[in-house]
Amino acid sequence: MRPSATPAMEPLDLEQYLSHHRALVEEALAQRLPWQAAPSERLNAAMRYSLLGGGKRLRPILVLACTEALGHRPERFLPFACAMECIHTYSLIHDDLPAMDDDALRRGRPTCHKQFDEATAILAGDALLTLAFELAAQPIAGVDPLESLGLIQLLAQGAGMGGMVGGQMLDMLSEKKQLSLEELKTVHACKTGALIRVACVAGARLGGGTPEQRERLANYGAAIGLAFQITDDILDETGDSRLLGKATGQDQQSAKATYPRLLGLHNARQEAEHQVAQAISSLEPFTSQADPLRHLARFVLTRTH
Repeated sequence: MRPSATPAMEPLDLEQYLSHHRALVEEALAQRLPWQAAPSERLNAAMRYSLLGGGKRLRPILVLACTEALGHRPERFLPFACAMECIHTYSLIHDDLPAMDDDALRRGRPTCHKQFDEATAILAGDALLTLAFELAAQPIAGVDPLESLGLIQLLAQGAGMGGMVGGQMLDMLSEKKQLSLEELKTVHACKTGALIRVACVAGARLGGGTPEQRERLANYGAAIGLAFQITDDILDETGDSRLLGKATGQDQQSAKATYPRLLGLHNARQEAEHQVAQAISSLEPFTSQADPLRHLARFVLTRTH
């Protein structure tokens, strides 16, 4: 559905907004993963190394921003937002392993298995995945326990074989193959888009959104999830490895199916722009409280890391 006109956005210092919300998330993560020597100081160190090592914190910020779009202050929803980041971090640790993408750098630092060892990295990822569901199960004031139970199920579906993990499998199977556009969309929708969509749906449900608001925020999440992955594909070909904090050109070396490889850089950029327009269109009925989401969608197109 196309809106009759694009809603005018209020001015917003997006970097300040992101910085503030990142700080909220990082403080909450540090509190929920305190330093401890038992039962394994090394495992705890590896978990903290990866979880507290920086990053965009996009998925937890989307949870918070969607609750704000529905008129809530975000702080009480931090446990679920932290759960999203734990799952994302575990996926990065495992993706970087030699059996997967075999990356040596992540966020400008040695990857977890390089800093520690492969076995420790696997266990750190396992422990973060488990911690995610412990956090997601924490009661939130004003949220019905049955709603929380449904969100735990949603999170499991987005992270599992029908979502992120299944998408990673499809991505690996697609190496050295020529996929159709629809097949590539399926890979990206699962591998990257599923958790981003879950973040937005979770924010809508935690914030008590109506069925229409939930559907619109789900559509927003699906669109920016795809735009985000397309931009990732483009940055792997054109980005600065110093800004990205990881090596570029990895997709070409692995002969992975990507949007630039399938469509060319110009058409890939156009598709990302189309998805961002779709995302902003989904927010048409929302007030200026959803402006951070509108600005975030546009930021996806211009990011350099």
